[in-house]
Amino acid sequence: MSLAFLLPAGLAALAALLLPLLLHLARRHEQTPTDFAALRWLRQKPKPRHRIRFDEWPLLLLRLLLLALLALWLARPVLSGLDDDRPWQVVVPGVDAGLARTQATDPRTRLHWLAPGFPSLDAPAPTDTPAIGSLLRQLDAELPPGVALTVVVPSTLQGADAERPTLSRDVAWNIVDGAMPATNAAPPSPLALVVRQAAGDERGLRYLRAAARAWQPANATAAPLQVGTPDAPLPAPTHPLVWQVPGPVPSTVMQWIAAGGTALLDSDATLDGVAMTSVAWRDADGTPLVEATAHGRGRVMRFTRPLRPDAMPVLVDADFPHQLRALFDPPADAPSRVSAADYAPVGGGASYPVAPRDLQPWLALLIALLALIERWMATRRTRSVAP
Repeated sequence: MSLAFLLPAGLAALAALLLPLLLHLARRHEQTPTDFAALRWLRQKPKPRHRIRFDEWPLLLLRLLLLALLALWLARPVLSGLDDDRPWQVVVPGVDAGLARTQATDPRTRLHWLAPGFPSLDAPAPTDTPAIGSLLRQLDAELPPGVALTVVVPSTLQGADAERPTLSRDVAWNIVDGAMPATNAAPPSPLALVVRQAAGDERGLRYLRAAARAWQPANATAAPLQVGTPDAPLPAPTHPLVWQVPGPVPSTVMQWIAAGGTALLDSDATLDGVAMTSVAWRDADGTPLVEATAHGRGRVMRFTRPLRPDAMPVLVDADFPHQLRALFDPPADAPSRVSAADYAPVGGGASYPVAPRDLQPWLALLIALLALIERWMATRRTRSVAP
């Protein structure tokens, strides 16, 4: 255990300790000598030697202590070497708490769930799927270097990332019976396309209608395709828009996209000040078919070819509805289910210094308490005139 100061220059405030000393010395000058007539005829005696005398020692010492603590507070003291060296055992949700307790051989072991905040094992088991790798790295960074860590995991993990955790310490990886509940992916919801095109322009409409029908379940009653002219009201930003109108895209459409909408533009549509930055769809030969970019909170895409089979042969492929639907679906989550034996952490990672304990808050409370006591001693009625 050692004491250090993050701002040693604050100790210069110790010079203020002279103030209470000077104030208590100045109290002598409050006594005014008074001459008595009868004493004038007495033989003058030598005056006693002047001595430095301090009155009210308890109040003086309290003021000196108060100023000394204030100087220490300004120097920002920290205390290191008070780390808790008890071993840790964290349990992945999905393992029975009673079974996990039998894995702890040291009675001093601290038992916690591997979940955000690392709750005690006495608390109910977390229901959410934890990010196992991230939590292990966080715990490794927060624990002192010499603390032993044991992780009790079921045979199958859910919530693992793409890389085995690399920690600064060797971890006891105990695999027990059990499995975390799998996250069931929700089935894709029916999607209705909203198409805006010039009146009488049927270019590519038959292919879009066929793809939209392929997305619908057999018992669907809603129309898979909503067709309107360019001046028709725009849908809500949650519905994708196919803008099959050549020429400049109106500002109202751009504002709709910036508000969170997704639009697929005609190959002849032009954008003012917006450049495509990525390719969203390529054919089997690697030729770009749809380019895309972000715009505000939304996304804008554009065909690179007209919707004609001679220009885009994929229109007549059986996979065309699936590829078109993928343009509007959010990216799928990466697989996160893995065997626990294949996800055991490896050692050799960088260690993290443990932050020392900050003493400023405790000093502040002590200073406030002593200041109240000093004011009470200095203003009590039974006290004589004080500096």
